Amino acid sequence: MLLLTLGIIVFVGVHLVPGFPALRERLAGRLGEGRYMALFSGVALAGLVLIIIGKSAADFVPLWQPPGWGRVAALLITPLAFVLLATAYLPTNIKRFTAHPMLWGVSAWAVAHLLANGDLASLVLFGGLGSFALIDMWLANRRGAEISATRQPLVKDLTALVAGLVAYGIFLTLHPYLFGVAVIA
Repeated sequence: MLLLTLGIIVFVGVHLVPGFPALRERLAGRLGEGRYMALFSGVALAGLVLIIIGKSAADFVPLWQPPGWGRVAALLITPLAFVLLATAYLPTNIKRFTAHPMLWGVSAWAVAHLLANGDLASLVLFGGLGSFALIDMWLANRRGAEISATRQPLVKDLTALVAGLVAYGIFLTLHPYLFGVAVIA
């Protein structure tokens, strides 16, 4: 559990740095933009590796019994999360409604997994990343994040929808191999 917790702290911590512009500018100024980005990427990757190793090694410590409908809800919510993640990287009309499609996607993904899992490691992983997403949205709004005013053609929204659903299908298929748990048993 220690590695998982440390991984969440490292991964979330480095991703919160841009939420504090003065700190980010000081670091980039001292290191140079290229070295700052390399350090940021390296620390984020180290956090991700710690999360993966920590989650796979964590003992199962039950905290609550997930509701019987939790797995079904997760199957319905998670595709939405993947579509929102896709819209973060593609020009879509979703950005006319939220400045944070990726963070909403992470939040939806975290909630979906908390509905289906009731153990301590899941709470640390999904609760930690879901909380980070909400905090990061708040920080971005404080920095002046704005929704887009640009109307996109419907085909761009459909492209994001298809991309998100394809990514979801891939992860659904690979979930047992990547994470040791079959989503649909």
